[in-house]
Amino acid sequence: MAHSRTDLAIAHDWEFDRDFVRLVADAARDRGLTVQLVPPADAARVLAGFRSGLVDFGILLDRAAGASPDYVALQALAVERGRDVIEPLDRLRWASDKATMHLEFLTAGLRTPHTVILPAFAAEPDIPLTAGELAPLGVPFVIKPANTTGGSLGVVADASGPGDVRAARRTYPGDKYLLQETVVPEVRDGRRFWFRCFYAFGEVHLAWWDDRTHIYAELGPDEALARGLAPIYGIVRTIARVSRLRFFSTEVARNAEGRHVVVDYVNEICDMRLQSAHPDGVPDALVTRIAGRIAAHAAEAAARGRPGGED
Repeated sequence: MAHSRTDLAIAHDWEFDRDFVRLVADAARDRGLTVQLVPPADAARVLAGFRSGLVDFGILLDRAAGASPDYVALQALAVERGRDVIEPLDRLRWASDKATMHLEFLTAGLRTPHTVILPAFAAEPDIPLTAGELAPLGVPFVIKPANTTGGSLGVVADASGPGDVRAARRTYPGDKYLLQETVVPEVRDGRRFWFRCFYAFGEVHLAWWDDRTHIYAELGPDEALARGLAPIYGIVRTIARVSRLRFFSTEVARNAEGRHVVVDYVNEICDMRLQSAHPDGVPDALVTRIAGRIAAHAAEAAARGRPGGED
């Protein structure tokens, strides 16, 4: 194997991530960078080359997030050698724990749904809960595991009492659980004021996101300002500081009282499927802008002549 060094390596393992990976790679190449894609079939080979010194890169965009031992080892070695990893697994684990983020958000002054945090069933199986203790949550309330994420796994959206809680906690017995009030967004002009918000290396992008249909719609800065949504930009920047992530999404709703509530705390691996290919995908223009920002970060790091730092 000949020695090769690229500016940006992209580890990816999800078939529906190909469009986003392509957009990032194209945007990076447009900026004069070299790119190494690392799909599952190449992970072992790239890892071996990186270990031996025949393969090197300045930045690792890790979309696989530890999906296999080879990816875990590749990231660990990249961190050890001081490469810029987006994002290190320890940060992902920290940010993906909803119970931890809930407490951190409260400390940071962010408004969240009224929440009760329960320990894992395996650690404390018998927790007496009465209807009175659950009353502040309202009915129905939401039950969600703290660490089991993706596709609403384990989430009960219409819980009504202690029996639902007992059943839900057994679904993932090793996980903590959150019991949360149901957030009802403001509805005006045919819009539910629920937003998916993306943070990418200092930039904040908002999109309308219907919590029932999961369909996105474009939301530009001018419209956001006109509708009184400017505070959301600051909320997302606070989440970036708390989570220590540089690329993530979150959900914020404006309720009937006009208050902005952080609903789904941190999606540490954003679903970036294109809307043109998937009805519930992210608007193509928004995905393209985010891909461009990631490529710009890589270009800035390459121009400095060293692995990228914090943004």
